[in-house]
Amino acid sequence: MSKKIVVTGATKGLGRALVEGFVRGGNQVFGCGRSSAGVQSLQESFPEHIFNEVEVTDFEQVSTWADSIISQFGPPDLLINNAALMNSNAALWELEVEEVKSLFDVNIQGVFHCIKAFVPTMVKNETGIVVNLSSGWGRSTSPEVAPYCASKWAMEGLSKAMAQELPNGMACIPLNPGVINTDMLQSCFGPGADSYPDATDWAKQAVPYILALSPRDNGQSLTVPQ
Repeated sequence: MSKKIVVTGATKGLGRALVEGFVRGGNQVFGCGRSSAGVQSLQESFPEHIFNEVEVTDFEQVSTWADSIISQFGPPDLLINNAALMNSNAALWELEVEEVKSLFDVNIQGVFHCIKAFVPTMVKNETGIVVNLSSGWGRSTSPEVAPYCASKWAMEGLSKAMAQELPNGMACIPLNPGVINTDMLQSCFGPGADSYPDATDWAKQAVPYILALSPRDNGQSLTVPQ
């Protein structure tokens, strides 16, 4: 059955790979990104779907985007909060204040903004799945990525608490995508990232896995099989 799917951070990496996989599966996709060129590329590639330039740290932009989608198509069946930043490799005390603030604004506040904008209508209908992209670093830690770890541990706690608030028939799930060779991983691992699968190969497993999520998975810390 075709689903209505919202994906943030849709213009590159995991987000772009998910969009392509969901579209191929016959689903209706609504994506956003902060890159106007990236959004234009998506819209040209998938003209039957809807993509917008949205800054997830700006609640007014997110709210306007959500209202436009919901008023025309109703609430999404799947809300996938994927947009995220990685910090520069450095000890926590060496990082610039603005870099860490920007990371938390996108990785935590941005997720809340999307939940605030989309989920009330989903709750009213008592249907829909919210997937908040977590990480292995949301369940463990490594040096030089402390802010990113903190933001992904936040996704675990936020998702599990929200899961306890939802009505029956819904789910909120913190999902670890696994280790994928994206620009983000390249920034951390350098050439070592090349030994991991790329986003397109990852999506072949991730797309059917995400589409199969159901209310029975509510509040579970899950990982895409690889």
